[in-house]
Amino acid sequence: MYKPQDHIQQIADHIKKNLSKGYTMESLKFSLMNQGYSRISIEKAIDLANLQLASKVPILKEKPQITYTAIPEVSRPGFFRKVFGKLFG
Repeated sequence: MYKPQDHIQQIADHIKKNLSKGYTMESLKFSLMNQGYSRISIEKAIDLANLQLASKVPILKEKPQITYTAIPEVSRPGFFRKVFGKLFG
């Protein structure tokens, strides 16, 4: 027996598959509307796809530690000091 939720799941699977291929959500929405799907079905499928994709993302248990290291500046005589230092110095 046909269930409307199966239809939404099929659209959600189509969206997830094509998002992984690099298509944008807007292009998929436009494409599905041109194929005759209703805006409500597409929006429900997008919400379902987003929920399913979000459930697969790992939860970070700790924040990443950012460390900074200062690199000492090497003092070298500048160009003008090299050139004019011999003349005036």
